[in-house]
Amino acid sequence: MKIEEILDNLIIVSQENINTQDELINHYVLFKGNKQIVGEIINIKQNKLIIKPIGELINNEFVYGITSKPSIHSNIELIKENLIDSIISYPDSKNSLYLGHSAIFNNLKVNINLTNFFNSHFSIIGSTGSGKSFTLSKILQTLFRDSNKVPYNASIFVFDTYGEYYPSFLNIEQTNSKCRFKNYTTNFEDNSELLRIPPFLLDVDDLAILLNAEDSHQLQVLDKALELVNIFKRNDSNIEGIKNDIIARAILDILLSGRPSVQIRDQILSILSFYQTKELNLESILSQPGYNRSLKNCLIIDTDGKLREMELLTKYFNSFLIEQKNIKIPRGSIYYTLSDLENAIDFALISEGILKSEKIFDRNCNLKVRIHNLLDSEYRNFFDYPNYISKEGYIANLIVKNGHKAQLINFNINYVDDRFAKTIVKILTKLLFDVARNVKPRASIPFHIVLEEAHRYVQNDNDTSLLGYNIFERISKEGRKYGVLLGLITQRPMELSETALSQCNNFLIFKMTHPHDVDYISKMIPFMSDEVCRQVQSLPPGYCYLFGTAFKLPIMIRIDKPNPTPISNNVNIQKVWFNNEE
Repeated sequence: MKIEEILDNLIIVSQENINTQDELINHYVLFKGNKQIVGEIINIKQNKLIIKPIGELINNEFVYGITSKPSIHSNIELIKENLIDSIISYPDSKNSLYLGHSAIFNNLKVNINLTNFFNSHFSIIGSTGSGKSFTLSKILQTLFRDSNKVPYNASIFVFDTYGEYYPSFLNIEQTNSKCRFKNYTTNFEDNSELLRIPPFLLDVDDLAILLNAEDSHQLQVLDKALELVNIFKRNDSNIEGIKNDIIARAILDILLSGRPSVQIRDQILSILSFYQTKELNLESILSQPGYNRSLKNCLIIDTDGKLREMELLTKYFNSFLIEQKNIKIPRGSIYYTLSDLENAIDFALISEGILKSEKIFDRNCNLKVRIHNLLDSEYRNFFDYPNYISKEGYIANLIVKNGHKAQLINFNINYVDDRFAKTIVKILTKLLFDVARNVKPRASIPFHIVLEEAHRYVQNDNDTSLLGYNIFERISKEGRKYGVLLGLITQRPMELSETALSQCNNFLIFKMTHPHDVDYISKMIPFMSDEVCRQVQSLPPGYCYLFGTAFKLPIMIRIDKPNPTPISNNVNIQKVWFNNEE
């Protein structure tokens, strides 16, 4: 072989009597000179090899990427199989993970760098049926089944959109007694543990997502509701005066709203049914010269349809007003239910002037409707948490099974609608990120969040304009330093947030047929050539290209079939249609 021409990024080499052209394509050659340059044969034309330099051999170690081109007088030879192994795969070690076999060199297995794969965000992309679910199952099965290297402190959370991963992970405990798999479900009839989220751990941003808030005014209402519920569910004698003041101000707004007397009475009764103190409640005594009456009896409407004791009530509630103080009540530190939160939102709406302005009513009443609808649906059960627990305690409980650390946690969200599934994913992801940010030392407890059908959740939605951030984009940019990493699995990369996808360091690219998706990914991933783009559109199931820091070089591999497989097979039409048994 002889170098005939060196172009910008290609080397033309002449070779006589090439009889096995197909077998040579994608093989590697070594240019021996001052440096040992490794190149890949990408095409053959008229006894000429078109070779692309891909890396160097330095001290017999392959390093991907080149800093210079080979000398025109370099000796050239095909690289033997025993050396190819070191070019395409990491050696077996505690820091390697077996992934599959080379698609070109069938007897050579491909190991990836475990640390480089799991210490950054990754993405698995491909059309439906191309092998994405099989690949995730295989990666995690391989990771947890090796008894010689047990990732005991791993915490990998899989959001299982279709409920297909349960059989793949179920027997991990049988094959490796040191590892635990924990499954949460959204199916009320399932034997697995029902997913539950403590409502008292939700902050304003979480409630905005849960109730689909639309503007900053609704955020103010939700913030006020959290302030109210945290005050009134707290048994602290030091804040009784504050409670009385809040109740009195709300009821004075009702009394002076100009609304019909029946409506005024009913709203006062409603407030005092849920919010009361020892001093201020429906049985409180109002004294007048000659007689005493309970507050409830002062709400009687006369024959003219008027509230007879309006003046007395106004004077009475004014007596509870105190100087407004900016007292910080810690949130998320006391137990309350979703029903308590609904009552707090009602109260907050009154405090924000809903009775005085039709505009305020129209702008905010949908919050009241949405939380009522949630409580009226079976989805309320997901927020039925039995006792108080801190954020840290809640996350700790998620990863404990029968007193042992669970490394793989699966959330089966197949049994809720898409909108609610997106809500669950966002809230749980944010809870994980909130806890991780407070861990000392930083990033000492990593969380991996794997999202099946990620394009459903990691979108360019209105979170950024409403809240100032999108939780997935924030994690994609900031999560690495706190040990929170994303795994994005998708068949439509164009529907994903560009920010989140751009922060991925490792990609597994399966068959993609949509030209817009192929073009989008090719611009996102370095070293994805036009030839690879063409090949990606016709890859068989189970074959993929690897790009990123966890791989020795960009390479096409065949992923081994997981055992057991996830429930992701296509319907067997022949078996179903032509089964004559009745």
